[in-house]
Amino acid sequence: MNIEEKTSITFRNLQERNMSFDTVFTRIVSFMNRNPIGEYRLMIGTDSQVHAKHTTFITGIVIQNKRKGAWACIRKVIVPRKVLRLHEKISYETTLTEEVVSLFTEEKKNQLIDIVLPYIYQGSTFAIEGHIDIGSGARNKTREFVNEMVARIESIGIEPKIKPESFVASSYANKYTK
Repeated sequence: MNIEEKTSITFRNLQERNMSFDTVFTRIVSFMNRNPIGEYRLMIGTDSQVHAKHTTFITGIVIQNKRKGAWACIRKVIVPRKVLRLHEKISYETTLTEEVVSLFTEEKKNQLIDIVLPYIYQGSTFAIEGHIDIGSGARNKTREFVNEMVARIESIGIEPKIKPESFVASSYANKYTK
């Protein structure tokens, strides 16, 4: 993704529209700074919905302080056709998650880690997770793609989560695909 593409990505939530990634990052930093002694999870995941003439892809970013709240936003991408092949759909969802994760540069990740670092002996933690809308259950049609998508998320240095633990993709992002 080049600089122009990165600056054209926008996010929104119920309070704000057309947020740049820098604005999103500032919101995450502010959320964490309010209570630096916390168990933080930065979770990114994508879900999609096929409609009559297009497919809507929603990528969610959620920063959660366990048992103390969360801040979240979404990015919406519309593909002007029905994406019907399951592998293509799951693969593109994973690609969109990877794109958003790539915006969290090492410098930005370190900035977030530095917020909790002075408080690790008081129980502060920080993790980054990639939520994939797939499951390994015997009845799940996506099970054959689990190893491939998990390997992709691991290869970018974050912890992959699949159903039922991938709630940013399967619940939060899913809510906005309709």
